[in-house]
Amino acid sequence: MLTIEENERLTQVGPGTPMGELMRRYWHPIVGSVQLIDKAVIPVRILGENLVLFKSKSGKLGLVQDLCPHRQTQLMYGIVEEEGLRCPYHGWLFDGTGICLEQPAEPPESTFKDKVKIKAYPVEELGGLVFAYLGPEPAPLVPRWDVLVRDHVLRDIGVKISPCNWLQLMENVPDPVHVEHLHGKYGLALIEQWKQEGKPMAPGLEGASKAYALHFMKTAYEEFEYGILKRRVLEGGTEEDEPWQVGQSVIFPTMGTVYGGGVYGYHFETPIDDYSTLSIFYQAYDPGPEIEVPKQDVIPVYEVPIYDENGQVIVNFIDGQDSMVILSQGVIADRSKERLGESDKGVILYRRQLKEQMELVLDGGEPMNTFRDPLRNKCIDLPQQKVYANMGSSGGFKKGDVVNGSCAMFSPIIDEVEELFAKVADIRASGDAHGTGKLDLKTES
Repeated sequence: MLTIEENERLTQVGPGTPMGELMRRYWHPIVGSVQLIDKAVIPVRILGENLVLFKSKSGKLGLVQDLCPHRQTQLMYGIVEEEGLRCPYHGWLFDGTGICLEQPAEPPESTFKDKVKIKAYPVEELGGLVFAYLGPEPAPLVPRWDVLVRDHVLRDIGVKISPCNWLQLMENVPDPVHVEHLHGKYGLALIEQWKQEGKPMAPGLEGASKAYALHFMKTAYEEFEYGILKRRVLEGGTEEDEPWQVGQSVIFPTMGTVYGGGVYGYHFETPIDDYSTLSIFYQAYDPGPEIEVPKQDVIPVYEVPIYDENGQVIVNFIDGQDSMVILSQGVIADRSKERLGESDKGVILYRRQLKEQMELVLDGGEPMNTFRDPLRNKCIDLPQQKVYANMGSSGGFKKGDVVNGSCAMFSPIIDEVEELFAKVADIRASGDAHGTGKLDLKTES
């Protein structure tokens, strides 16, 4: 367990707090790029700061404080122009670096605008996401994690805002044992009930729940270059299997990975403040070399719901089950009342890493996963399983296997994705019907 003071130190992310200083050394995803197509100005709250994201007519991104320094008007109502954002109240114009370009009501000879600059932070787009950096300059490079720059894939992005602290969402990641009970045994009990009541559930949920219910015979957690590797041996398996040999990754400080069989995913937990968190589910689908993947002009963003119309947490998909148990811990979990056991070694290791890296920053050092070498950052490969989650081999996808009971059920492109995987499965089952090893979607009926 932690003391009350230790818990506060790990959970508080506002300016000037120890954890807030650590978090400000990293780039955090804040919106999907597609969201700026329909709305050129978006209010953003991150790490306890109220900001405004905009894209100028010349295509430049800016992330600035939410209030105009003139009369404190909210800039979320501002007018996007060629080189910046103009306050709607008196027309002060700011560029993406916070420089005041114009003050229309001031005398032509006035130099007042040269004395005014608002808070502004760097933003960059990568893989259909907009990342923000709120730390000291010079900013490190935006990490080019493999799935963000992978070729031959379709992508989608799910988002949800959870009314709880970021840490309890992240602590769910180095805790694989919950999969057996929450998503396995509990999930199967719910499914039996839903069948009797005729209630719907996520495609592939039953198959996923049966696989997840396998007993964890052995687990291990080890630090590696980018965070923590978690390994497991499942009932009926051995240490020669991928769950032990390859494992899954906890990427420091706020990412988790899920890999396998052409469905590659990350989830990012961006702290909004101490009491709410933006979760981003980022998935890349690679059905295999036998088929041409359609070009994506934009990567779609969809909402992952938390509550139903009665205000109850939706638990008929895997991520909803996570929401149920995490939100039940309260807005900020009271870790001073915990009783941790041997199976919690992953959580304990993650907390230790947070403390160590937090102290490193306070001592003037640079924490792990801050990249400055462009060659090293070209594509950061992570351990990748060839088998999809706990399911079977990658060659036999059928309807629902891609969703696998996950939030992908809400994706606007999931039908297209499953069709691609099904076609590849047919090709592999029948041999190369076209003699080319690839399927041309333009001519295939």
